[in-house]
Amino acid sequence: MKVLKFGGTSVGSPQRMKEVCQIFMAESGNIVVLSAMSGTTNSLVEIADYLKKSNTEAASLVVNQLRQRYAQHIADLYSTELWRQRTQEFVDSVFSFLFSLATVPMTEAIEKQIVAQGEIISTNMVTNYLLEQGRKAQLLSALDFMKLSKNGEPDINYLREHIGPIIEQHHDAEVFITQGFIARNADGDVDNLQRGGSDYSACLIGAALKCEEIQIWTDIDGMHNNDPRFVESTQPVRQLNFEEAAELAYFGAKILHPTCIQPARYADVPVRLLNTMEPSAPGTIINNEMRPTTIKAVAAKDNITAIKITSSRMLLASGFLVQVCKVFERYHTSVDMITTSEVGITLSIDNRTHLDAIVKKLKQYGTVEIDDDMCIVCVVGDLRWGNVNYETKILQALSNVPIRMISYGGCNHNISFLIRAQDKKRALNALSENLF
Repeated sequence: MKVLKFGGTSVGSPQRMKEVCQIFMAESGNIVVLSAMSGTTNSLVEIADYLKKSNTEAASLVVNQLRQRYAQHIADLYSTELWRQRTQEFVDSVFSFLFSLATVPMTEAIEKQIVAQGEIISTNMVTNYLLEQGRKAQLLSALDFMKLSKNGEPDINYLREHIGPIIEQHHDAEVFITQGFIARNADGDVDNLQRGGSDYSACLIGAALKCEEIQIWTDIDGMHNNDPRFVESTQPVRQLNFEEAAELAYFGAKILHPTCIQPARYADVPVRLLNTMEPSAPGTIINNEMRPTTIKAVAAKDNITAIKITSSRMLLASGFLVQVCKVFERYHTSVDMITTSEVGITLSIDNRTHLDAIVKKLKQYGTVEIDDDMCIVCVVGDLRWGNVNYETKILQALSNVPIRMISYGGCNHNISFLIRAQDKKRALNALSENLF
């Protein structure tokens, strides 16, 4: 059994839905995780926002626009009046529910119910299309097995205990269709997985069932060795270690969220990134295999701020670093990179929300300097310290780029550089020319 996830653009039109069905129906017995049709979630968030502001007229306008869009999709997707009517009746019930909320006080729980409707609609549409084609498709509600614990994290044990028996009840099904992103929280209310969305759902299901493989289908041929928006002739990376993939995702490779693949990593289930536009392309396989002495890819993370704290009076003081880190903890601001010297600490952040308060607090410990408009460029691969010459080769590639900070040795797979945002394109191209 495999788990195949398709995102919003993959089910964004009737034609794309048909093409996706051809892809996942090539094999039987798999689980398909679907996102909402592209644009739907944004519209649902807008509806919830209008209702929160008691602007029922504007909310109704967006609901009607969404209803018209889906009516056209339904007319184009189905070839028989029976299935057009069945699907339209279901979709109408969803929009009637949305209209009914105009008279209900808006709460966070209702807001999450609204946002969940996109996945509920798309999975019903695809399941009905397959049934119209005479295929044995079984719709599974993610709300029956995907649950969050009290700390907001997925309840893996609950998932494992519930999804298996549900699947066994429908042993004659050719394919199982379910929603990504949505779940119930510990109180039983509709909620969502946030980080990684539908990708996270697919990896959680694949890990819980110890599947043969998890496939994430997008509109690009796997993870590339550099950013194709800034570098010409980038190439897909055919294999990545889970840690390498997580590093690339964290530092700018938007094809994956760094958190979502962790369940697959711990369950030792490979994740394959594939292209719905080019189904025969091999894509990228992510697994626990480590291919030695290989540099895999380069990525960049924008909107970075560097903060330098200098204090000669704190020379060799054992609590200096602890006190500085407590400031960032207090304001829930994560740190990307950090370097230290005898009298100073420099670190970088990507969230400026509490910057003024952080700087004010840090001035209790020393002089504070800020560098804005920075960028982190990272090189990912087998960068264990025993591998000779890789650091030299990377630094030579950046010999004409001013470097504010270097982070190396924090893990075996990444060396990072803090540079000015204006030097990003030059740095990415120089690394591609010298490393690949």
